[in-house]
Amino acid sequence: MITIYSKTFEELTTTELYEILALRSEIFVVEQDCVYQDLDGKDQKALHIIGTKNNKIVAYTRIFKAGDYLEQASIGRVVVKGDERKHGYGYDIMKASINVIKDHFAENTIALSGQTYLKRFYNALGFKETGEEYLEDGIPHVMMIKRD
Repeated sequence: MITIYSKTFEELTTTELYEILALRSEIFVVEQDCVYQDLDGKDQKALHIIGTKNNKIVAYTRIFKAGDYLEQASIGRVVVKGDERKHGYGYDIMKASINVIKDHFAENTIALSGQTYLKRFYNALGFKETGEEYLEDGIPHVMMIKRD
C-alpha cells in the first residue's frame, strides 16, 4: 500500500524534488532509453501527486488546471518505480490524480498524452483516444480524454 499526497512546487522539499526527478529519469530516460529534456519549466505550475512506500517515492504524476499545459486539465509524467508496478500503484496514483483534479480544480474533462503501449491501462481508467498516434521524443503516444 502506498500513501498518496499532493504538493505545489513551492511546497516540495529538496529531498522530494530530488526523488521525483531521479524516478522520472530512471524510468523515462534510462529504462525507456529516451534522451529528452525532462526539466521543461512546467513543474512550477504543476500540482505534484506523490505516492510513497517506506518513506520513498515510488509513484508520481503531475497535474495541471485547464490552460496551464493543455486546453483541458491534464495529467502527465505518470511513473511508477519498476519493481513496484506489480502492486497496481499505477491505478492508485492515477485515481488519486483524477480525484485531485476534480476536487482542487473543479474540472471533469481531463487530457493526457499517453504512451501508446499503455492505452489499455488508460482505457481502464476511463480515458479514450481522441486522435492519431504521434511521436513524442521518439516514443509513440496518443492524446486521450476522460469526460465525467
